[in-house]
Amino acid sequence: MTQEAHSTEAEKRNKEQFPVDKRAERVTRMGTESIPKLIAEFAIPSVVGMLVNGSYNLIDSIFLGHAVGEIGLSAVTVANPIMIVFMALAMLIGNGGNALAALKLGQGKRDEAERALGNVITLSIVLWVVVAAAAAVPSLMDALLTASSATDEVRPYAHTFIQILCFGFVLQSIGMGVNNFIRTCGSPNIALGTMVVGLFTATGFNYWFVIVNGWGVAGSAFATLAGQACSAAAVLAYFFCTKDVALRIRLSCMRPIWRVVGTILAYGFPSFAVQAGMAVVNFVLNFQLVKYGALSDIGTVNALASIGVINRIGMFSVMPLIGIAIAIQPLLGFNYGAKKIDRVRKTLWLGIAVATAFSLIEWIVITAFPNAIANAFGIQDAALVEFTAFALKVQFLMLPFVGFQIVGSNYFQATGQPAKSIFLTLTRQILFLVPLLFIMPNLLPIMAPQFDGLDALYFAAPISDFLAIFTVAIFIVWEMRRLRRMQQC
Repeated sequence: MTQEAHSTEAEKRNKEQFPVDKRAERVTRMGTESIPKLIAEFAIPSVVGMLVNGSYNLIDSIFLGHAVGEIGLSAVTVANPIMIVFMALAMLIGNGGNALAALKLGQGKRDEAERALGNVITLSIVLWVVVAAAAAVPSLMDALLTASSATDEVRPYAHTFIQILCFGFVLQSIGMGVNNFIRTCGSPNIALGTMVVGLFTATGFNYWFVIVNGWGVAGSAFATLAGQACSAAAVLAYFFCTKDVALRIRLSCMRPIWRVVGTILAYGFPSFAVQAGMAVVNFVLNFQLVKYGALSDIGTVNALASIGVINRIGMFSVMPLIGIAIAIQPLLGFNYGAKKIDRVRKTLWLGIAVATAFSLIEWIVITAFPNAIANAFGIQDAALVEFTAFALKVQFLMLPFVGFQIVGSNYFQATGQPAKSIFLTLTRQILFLVPLLFIMPNLLPIMAPQFDGLDALYFAAPISDFLAIFTVAIFIVWEMRRLRRMQQC
C-alpha cells in the first residue's frame, strides 16, 4: 500500500472517531496548545466550580448557625462524615469515568469514551437506589448516627438532615460526578456554569426555608437538594442539547460492561479513598471530641460546633486544590495517552505551582482572621470563639504545602497508575492522621501541660500533613526518573 493510501486510511479513521471538526479541535488541542493557557482555561472554572461545590456546606452551616445556634452546627458536624461518604461515591464513579474517558480520547477512541460516560450514568442510578434504600431502614440510620457519635440532644436533628439528602443522592452524583466530563469535552466554562446555577439556587432556598420559614435542618437539607437538582439538570442538558459535543449520553452506552465498570472503579478509587479517608477521620474525630469535650470546660456540644466550623473551612480550603488537580487531569491523561512526555511534566509542575499559590493565600487569610471566621458561623461565646481561632491556626499550619500533596497524588490517577494514587491518598487520612488522633491526646499534655486532650486533637493534622507531603515528594522524584526513561526509549 502506498504512503498516500496509508494517509487516506488514517484520515478516514480519524473522521470516524471525530466526524465534526469543531469537536475534534476541542479535544485534540489538549495535546497542541500552550500548556499555561490550557491550565488557566481549565483551572479557573474548575477552581471556582469546586469552591461553589464547597460552598454548599458553608451555606448550610452559616444559615443554621445563625438560625438554630450551636445545636444546628453540631447536627451538621455529626452528619458531616456521612455527607463526605456521599461525595466519595460521586467522585468514585465521576472521577474514575472521566479519567478513563480522557485517556481514551487521547488514544482517539471516542466510542470507548462515550461508553465510560454512559456507564457512569448507570452507576449513579444504581448507587442512588442503594443509598435511598439504606436511608429507609431505621436500624441502619441509627447505626450510622451512633458511629458518628451523635448525642441524644443532637441525634434527631442529624437524622432528619441525613435522611433527606440520602433520598436525593442521585442529584449530587450527576451534578458533581458527570460534571467532570464537560471539562474533558473542552467546555470548562459550561462545567462551571452548571455548578453556579446550583449554588445560587441552594443559597436562595436556604434563606427562604431556614430564615424566613424557620424549617431548621430540614429546610437546609431541602435547599441543598434544590441546588443539586438544578446542577444535575444543567449537566444533562449539556450532553443532550449541545451541538457538536465531543461526547454524547447514549442509551446503548449505558448498558453496564463489567470491564469498563471495573476500570472506572479502579481509576476513581483514589478520589474515593481521599473522601472515604476523610469520612473515617471525621468519625474518629467526632468520637474523640465527644470524649475529650466532656472533660473540658468547652463541653461536648460546643466542641462539636467548633470542629464543625473547622471542618467546613478545611473542606472549603481543599476544594480549589482539588479543583486544580481535576482541571489538569484531562490534560495529563490526554498527553500521557498520546506519549507527549514533555507536556505531561510541564502540566504537572505548573499545576503544583498554581495549587501551592492558592494554598498559601488561603493560609494567610485563615491565620489572619480566625475570630472573624468563627463569628461568621454564628459563634458568639467569647471562650468558644477563642478556642475555635486557636484550633484554626494549629490545624492549618501545613496548608501552604497541601496543594503539592493533592496534585502529586492525583497525577498518578490521571496517568492510569491507580495503585500508587490510592496509597498516597491513604497516607494522610488513614496511615498517619487516624493513629495521631489517638496518640496526641495522651502524648501532648505530657510534653506540654498547658494543652489538654481536646487541644491536642488539632495538632494531629499538621503532623499528618507533613508526613504525607514528604511521602508524595519521594514518589514524584521516582516518577520523574521513569518519565525520562520513557522519553529515551
